Amino acid sequence: MEAMVAAQPAIKVASLCGSLRKGSFNRGLIRSAIELTRESVEGLQIEYIDISPLPMLNTDLEVDGTYPPVVEAFRQKILEADCYLFASPEYNYSVTAPLKNAIDWASRPPNVWADKAAAIVSAAGSLGGARGQYHLRQIGVYLDLHFINKPEFFLNAYQPPAKFDSDGNLIDKESKERLKEVLVALKAFTLRLQGKC
Repeated sequence: MEAMVAAQPAIKVASLCGSLRKGSFNRGLIRSAIELTRESVEGLQIEYIDISPLPMLNTDLEVDGTYPPVVEAFRQKILEADCYLFASPEYNYSVTAPLKNAIDWASRPPNVWADKAAAIVSAAGSLGGARGQYHLRQIGVYLDLHFINKPEFFLNAYQPPAKFDSDGNLIDKESKERLKEVLVALKAFTLRLQGKC
């Protein structure tokens, strides 16, 4: 009788959205990514991490090496994840203030981002968030985050035909296929960094 091979546990993906808007297209990208992991990308488990409750970074809130409970809970989620999926629009050629705030809280000693894989997707106007993505990559250098290089995912959310419905859900089939390719690459790179492939 052949020995049974134990199934590998799913890769835990912590997903953060840089927009706090209820109908955010970037939240729609995360929802679509979660659906794809249920339908066609096996081995990934994406958890959306809400960053809206985080206070603005203020080191006066750090007491004897501890953080406010909401920050501690957020940092623990980041620490427990195997990799990260960022979805964010571009504000003034950069990342959004809520996302930068979340990144900074999780980078406080000890930095809980380090040595893990990450991917970025964005829906915005014009260049689809490209400049914001490149700025996030620069931030990642200091954090010791390892972003996948390809495929890149920039989506002009306002160019016809419609990419999202009125509730902010991704409906464009081509964009869904591109998003799937990002998830497949993130999975492969995570396993590579973990020495499992």
